[in-house]
Amino acid sequence: MEDATKINNGAQTLRVSVKWQKKTFPVEIDATQSPFVFKCQLYDLTGVPPERQKIMVKGGLLKDDAEWATLGVKEGQKLMMMGTADEIVKAPEKGPVFVEDLPEEEQVANLGYSAGLFNLGNTCYMNSTIQCLRSVPELKSALLEYSQSGRSNDLDQTSHLLTVATKDLFSELDKNAKPVAPMQFWMVLRKKFPQFGQLHNGSFMQQDAEECWTQLLYTLSQSLRSSNAGENLSAVKALFGVDLASRVYCQESGEESTEVESTFALKCHISQEVNHLHEGLKHALKSELEKNSPTLGRSAVYVKESRINGLPRYLTIQFVRFFWKRESNQKAKILRKVDYPLELDVFDLCSDELKKKLEGPRQKLRDEEGKKLGLKPSEKTSTSKDKDVKMVDAEGSSNGGGESSTGLSQVNPSEKEEHLTGVYDLVAVLTHKGRSADSGHYVAWVKQENGKWVEYDDDNPIPQREEDIVKLSGGGDWHMAYICMYKARTTPM
Repeated sequence: MEDATKINNGAQTLRVSVKWQKKTFPVEIDATQSPFVFKCQLYDLTGVPPERQKIMVKGGLLKDDAEWATLGVKEGQKLMMMGTADEIVKAPEKGPVFVEDLPEEEQVANLGYSAGLFNLGNTCYMNSTIQCLRSVPELKSALLEYSQSGRSNDLDQTSHLLTVATKDLFSELDKNAKPVAPMQFWMVLRKKFPQFGQLHNGSFMQQDAEECWTQLLYTLSQSLRSSNAGENLSAVKALFGVDLASRVYCQESGEESTEVESTFALKCHISQEVNHLHEGLKHALKSELEKNSPTLGRSAVYVKESRINGLPRYLTIQFVRFFWKRESNQKAKILRKVDYPLELDVFDLCSDELKKKLEGPRQKLRDEEGKKLGLKPSEKTSTSKDKDVKMVDAEGSSNGGGESSTGLSQVNPSEKEEHLTGVYDLVAVLTHKGRSADSGHYVAWVKQENGKWVEYDDDNPIPQREEDIVKLSGGGDWHMAYICMYKARTTPM
């Protein structure tokens, strides 16, 4: 006889069957999760929303926050559920058709935005990350091309499974107007990165959205690779990768060296002098570090000055709001207001080499925008200098896969269609409300393809006005920007 529970991938599970109306559904209960997660599973199977489900267990109706260990549910037990599903009522053949009467996919198209995500127990950090990254069409396209069955030899199994789960979740969200329960994704995320499965008093702990964002992008950068002219290129690197060139020098010894590195996000440091995003970015690109000096034979202070040497299609910026507070032995939050723009120009943060390559496209962008206002285009765009810039860009792209050699990253380097300009438009904001990274609430604010903004507060999408998006800048206990994502404004070649 089997035990009441069995160990499956480190989680306690119970196999039960649930009868609803005339149908019976086999379901696996993850006993480490709340009954609300079980109800989300049944919602996927039956269409009955969790709040309408009445499930009989020992002691009465199953409550969302009950403890499985006290309910006496056993392996193979049959449970009875009552409740009405979300039904689509057919409209008369002739007459008005309401949005709620349309099929799910048509509802999504009419609304202009898709479904929210159920919170499975302090998973708002994960939900908001998913909603922001899902707004990148090029990332969705790269995921669609990823094979479910096969993976490259150098990719581990959990990375493969997380990539497949991301692909499936993105697709499910695009097709649903009703909230989606991201259970499969969450299970694989915890398996790949066990820190997201930490428990406190039997409940899953709140986690850092930036850590989730970074870990997911890193995994996808390993799996979403394509071979081009014998090279192994990452779609994620082309979409989100920022190349930095740094000068490291010691004033005391006169030593100087250069460093290059890549990252998926720029930092915005926050101090008493920082009132605007641009100031915080400048502060973060200059730092001091202490290391051993070969010339002096001891430790010395070095200054590191960095410049952007390669720009991505989507520029991610993290506001460094959290720091470790020794007195309380936990992460504390900087609540200072830091304004950020709808349009961001990072030209002055770029290296001299990259600035030269951006000059031509930037002039063309100014001419295009001036033309819309009825202004005559500048003669500079037709000079031989601009042609030389284009030639250098094209040669650099073919030499370096369209990434760090030119700073004009492209998802498919063989199709050179656009130039980056260093000008970006805000397309997503991930906010945090609360005083600590280990508590509080995360929400995603995402610009849709139709230009409208939607606030994704877990399973509740709420349309918003653009003028209210820039008000999430901090200064109190309201939602404040933690991660901003900007999309590049480009010019055709």
